[in-house]
Amino acid sequence: MGYLKPAPGSWGSLAAAVVWWFLAPEALAVQISIVMLAFGAGTWSAAKLEQLSGGRDPAIVVIDEVAGMWCALLMAEPSLWYYGAAYILFRFMDIFKPGPVGRLEDLPGGWGVMMDDVAAGLITLAVVRAGAAIL
Repeated sequence: MGYLKPAPGSWGSLAAAVVWWFLAPEALAVQISIVMLAFGAGTWSAAKLEQLSGGRDPAIVVIDEVAGMWCALLMAEPSLWYYGAAYILFRFMDIFKPGPVGRLEDLPGGWGVMMDDVAAGLITLAVVRAGAAIL
């Protein structure tokens, strides 16, 4: 997904949402475990790719978007409205990196690559869950 143009992060986020729609387990503990595995694998692989490429957060790395999108979809209602809102808000948060989301990007190595997206995903989760509760 990281090689798709334009906007590989958007493609990675979309792929993550589709996978979650069809394959997410119902148990929250299992969902969290899957996110944690993606986070661990992403932190390690992103650090390795940064070393190999010599650059920060290479565009071909999209496991950060996958982990972030899955955070946004924890306990998700199986509705297009919910998934669409989560996708749009997560992409906004990931692209514009408001407040603490942007500061997390400064963490060293794979931590910075992953943490800003996880934070964006958790903020998205809170906002979309609150919106769903109101509606």
